[in-house]
Amino acid sequence: MDISRLLADLNNFVWGPVMLALLVGTGIFLTVRLKFLPWRNLFYAVGMIFRQKRQHEGDISPFQSLMTALSATVGTGNIVGVATAMVLGGPGALVWMWISAAFGLATKYGESVLAVKYRETNSVGEMAGGPMYAMKHGISNKYIGRGMAALFAFFVVCSSFGIGNMTQANSISAALYSSYGVPDWLTGAIVMVLALCVLVRGIHSIGKVSSVIVPAMAAFYFVAAGIVIIVNFAAVPAGIAEMFRMAFSVDSVAGGIGGSIVASMLTAMRWGVARGVFSNEAGLGSAPIAAAAARTDHASRQGYVNMTGTFFDTMIVCMLTGLVIASSGMLGTADPETGKLISGAQLTILAFSTVFGEYGKMIVSISLALFAFSTILGWEYYGEKALEYLVKNRKVIMSYRVLFALITFVGATTTLEIVWNFSDTMNGLMAIPNLICLLWLSNDIARECFEFQREVVDKEKLGAKIDYREDDQ
Repeated sequence: MDISRLLADLNNFVWGPVMLALLVGTGIFLTVRLKFLPWRNLFYAVGMIFRQKRQHEGDISPFQSLMTALSATVGTGNIVGVATAMVLGGPGALVWMWISAAFGLATKYGESVLAVKYRETNSVGEMAGGPMYAMKHGISNKYIGRGMAALFAFFVVCSSFGIGNMTQANSISAALYSSYGVPDWLTGAIVMVLALCVLVRGIHSIGKVSSVIVPAMAAFYFVAAGIVIIVNFAAVPAGIAEMFRMAFSVDSVAGGIGGSIVASMLTAMRWGVARGVFSNEAGLGSAPIAAAAARTDHASRQGYVNMTGTFFDTMIVCMLTGLVIASSGMLGTADPETGKLISGAQLTILAFSTVFGEYGKMIVSISLALFAFSTILGWEYYGEKALEYLVKNRKVIMSYRVLFALITFVGATTTLEIVWNFSDTMNGLMAIPNLICLLWLSNDIARECFEFQREVVDKEKLGAKIDYREDDQ
């Protein structure tokens, strides 16, 4: 039996029209149900990241919680995933990534609110939360709630080895091998040792490392991508126009930024939404696990803070990668040896190389290594908390930390297609119970949202205006 073919078929079934409708539909429903407050309060939420109080119940600061969530979301999807989506779904796939992210703000907000609202304290005094606890405590029918919770936790553990581990390690090894000829086994060994050093110390270690790595790697990538876009700016307007044209065209052939790519609107939507979710994880239910560890005074406050992760990940970092590729003229380039379209990290390297030359390899390789390594750290925490829900034994949890680090070596030496299809499939399966839970408990989310808006947001905004006027006087 061809395992690769089997996984591909299963992945196509899981990520079919029903899944896309459920993901985007849930985001649309929650956006409307919450009276567009996640959109209206977006910049307020960004500002909230830096003005949090710390004397509340929780394990790590709200900023460290967000950085842990971002460490898991800002990963290979931002470099490899965007390039793959633009090749398989055409340039219009990037537009659908933005659209899904816009509605994903409400999804990420809602699942984070429920994670904090229904969190528990475990046997060693750490916070334990996430969709599985919301299902367990929030859904009135205990059999359905606990059954969904067990399924979700199981899929998260499986996903942690796919999206959060093997895919990331594979992307690092592939980039370093293609750029500098570094053997896969050597890359795998280095990543494995580094991951082990951080992971065995738990969430506090992950939070501290993430709060340093994530801002640094984001700033580095932002500056490098910005330079490429500025240098190639003459091609940016045409590139953006082509994206929107192909995003909503029934059957379209790319023009100036990818003449050999043919993609319909449904193809662009399928790859854009799938890769967007792979990148920002809105709807998967993973990021709320980190939200539950935050020190916060209100579930809605941390919901807003974690919601900004989708904004930073897809609307900024993924957008930068897409504009770099679109403005470079490299999209649609075929490999002279195989005749196949260049995709993934190699396409992103070509795009950066149009400005930086040979240094383009170094920029993408460093970015990919940092992005992917941080994702490995964040997803270990997700998988650990899901396993903790299923198995309470602390020895099993510590064994998982070690096993997770060891699996990175396997991922670094495994064929990308198998790893990618496995990751996508697990993503879809864990998203299903989470999305059902969000719809089931939407009244809880709305109640928390409107209460926080009335008692906190409106008053803080009013207070800011009063302070401003007093300063003028």
